[in-house]
Amino acid sequence: MWTVATYVLKNRLKGNKRYPLVLMLEPLFRCNLACAGCGKVQYPAHILKKQLTPEECFAAVEECGAPMVSLPGGEPLLHPQIVEIVNGLVARKKYVYLCTNALKLKERLHEFTPSKYLTFSVHLDGQREHHDFSVCKEGGYDIAIEGIKEAVKGGFRVTTNATFFDGTDANSVRGFFDEVMDMGVEGIVLSPGYSYDKAPDQSHFMGRARVRRLFRTILSNRKPTWKFNMSPLFLEFLMGDRKYECTPWGSPAFNIFGWQRPCYLLQDGYTSSYKELLETTKWEEYGAASGNPKCANCMVSCGYEPTAVMDGFGSLKGFWGMVRGNFRKYPDSAALKALDETAAHEPAVATIGKSACGVGGSCES
Repeated sequence: MWTVATYVLKNRLKGNKRYPLVLMLEPLFRCNLACAGCGKVQYPAHILKKQLTPEECFAAVEECGAPMVSLPGGEPLLHPQIVEIVNGLVARKKYVYLCTNALKLKERLHEFTPSKYLTFSVHLDGQREHHDFSVCKEGGYDIAIEGIKEAVKGGFRVTTNATFFDGTDANSVRGFFDEVMDMGVEGIVLSPGYSYDKAPDQSHFMGRARVRRLFRTILSNRKPTWKFNMSPLFLEFLMGDRKYECTPWGSPAFNIFGWQRPCYLLQDGYTSSYKELLETTKWEEYGAASGNPKCANCMVSCGYEPTAVMDGFGSLKGFWGMVRGNFRKYPDSAALKALDETAAHEPAVATIGKSACGVGGSCES
């Protein structure tokens, strides 16, 4: 937290209005899953075979200057030089979040060295049945859990990363929080899904009102054992307690095509340099307030958590709200009633992926 706090304060003192917090560095789009809600693996085969070199990764990190680097994809553990990439970023004292579905985590774990700068962010979309439906792979949850336990045992920092869609069972999600905290992970990351144009299942992305209802039900009346690896102010935004605008430049994306305009989620062209991305993108045309229909329902962390972080470290009021949020249980009788009503019915089955994968099928690549 101290690294981010000093970084934000330095930029504010310099008068910088646009600066990155997290570099979304995609070394490849290739994956060993084909989740129905994902738009990243729908490229043709010749694109999926391409990948960034370690040198390209390091150059992007140096050019951008963000203190944190997220390594999504695709599946980074499929990259033959991912260890070299991670080691190079750690040597530069960047906080690295290697995002993985963990299908190969146990197999490759011995190649990595535990460090305060390295965190494995494991994709888990809820409890076993819900996760396996979401990723279109039976048994995916059990493999991921095995990888998490091995990593925690080996002294690695581990978080979980969940994306939720329409039809999500709030009681099951709360049970999922209990399960992953019992595994010894440092914290939970969560976000509503974003409606990628290329995603094969378009029917289960939520509008803003549904997002707020779901996350208020899930995140109110918290247990003290739950730990979130996110800004408390962003979680309050998901619950509908705060109004934020998107900060798309807060999480710039770099991949095999270059610097993606304007953000990790939208693909409105590419630039050859980070400077060009920052100076030539028409930022006023993005975010919910812009009226851009592509941004209308987006409440995703890569756009809105930078806003929350800058708010938290940008004023005494914001800082107090952030500190207070780490200890609040957010009591809410209406949310409790909603949980009870859901529990009174047959538990919901995760619906994302059914139309694309079949109820019992698998569409992994």
